[in-house]
Amino acid sequence: MAWLDDEVRRIQSREKSKKRRKLIGALAVVFVIIVALAIAGLLVTYAEERKITVIRIEGTMVTGNFYGDGFVGSEFVGMELRRAADDPLVEAIVLRVNSPGGSPAAAQEIIRDLEYARARKPVVVSMGDMAASAAYYVSSHADRIYASPDTITGSIGTAWTFYDLSDYLEEEGIGVDVVKSGSKKDMTSGYRPLTEEERAYAQELVDRSYEAFMADIVAQREISPDILEDARLFRGEEARAVGLIDDLGNLYDAIEGAQVLAGTARSSLPAVLS
Repeated sequence: MAWLDDEVRRIQSREKSKKRRKLIGALAVVFVIIVALAIAGLLVTYAEERKITVIRIEGTMVTGNFYGDGFVGSEFVGMELRRAADDPLVEAIVLRVNSPGGSPAAAQEIIRDLEYARARKPVVVSMGDMAASAAYYVSSHADRIYASPDTITGSIGTAWTFYDLSDYLEEEGIGVDVVKSGSKKDMTSGYRPLTEEERAYAQELVDRSYEAFMADIVAQREISPDILEDARLFRGEEARAVGLIDDLGNLYDAIEGAQVLAGTARSSLPAVLS
């Protein structure tokens, strides 16, 4: 009866193989389901964590990497803009601007980083008490600008201030001798007044800076330079009437506007205030 025992063992072996294949198949199905659920969970998490980032420009803008004491550095703002631009969870950026302006060079550095961000996602400006001169220069490069009715903005122009302390020094009996390599080397010093030649040269530099400043703003906002040529300040309501800003509203209105531009007009979308 040995052959019968062998046949029984073969049948049992086949049954075990079938059960093993079924078990492996079931485990494979379970694995696929687990992976699918994990991916779905990641997608849900991604959707929930998408956000609008708020970056602040507060104080006078100068070049450098610092923030505080009434000043903000262009490198600091630029790093914040680029970080937000490269973050896949950030869908739009709101620049909260509260600044009287600053150096044209600082504004130009920030604008380059703002354009880097703007090429990747919407950038919206929310103006605070003031966003004038170079601060408006930066703001003009946003996709949309919000301000309050009494926000002070405008002051489109450039200025170079010279101090003449020569009368005071003479009264105090203080003399100043200067050895210099060129006639205009000390034209920014306060111990003497400008010569007529130096004044004309300073005006030429200011005019060139102003022309570039104005041309850029007019190109961004498509407004007439005649409105701005006297470098006047505007209230928010007046600024809207002449096209310097787009909407009246506060920071949270700007955040909602950024949500719309990002195509995610969900009231639950968080804003990260930095």
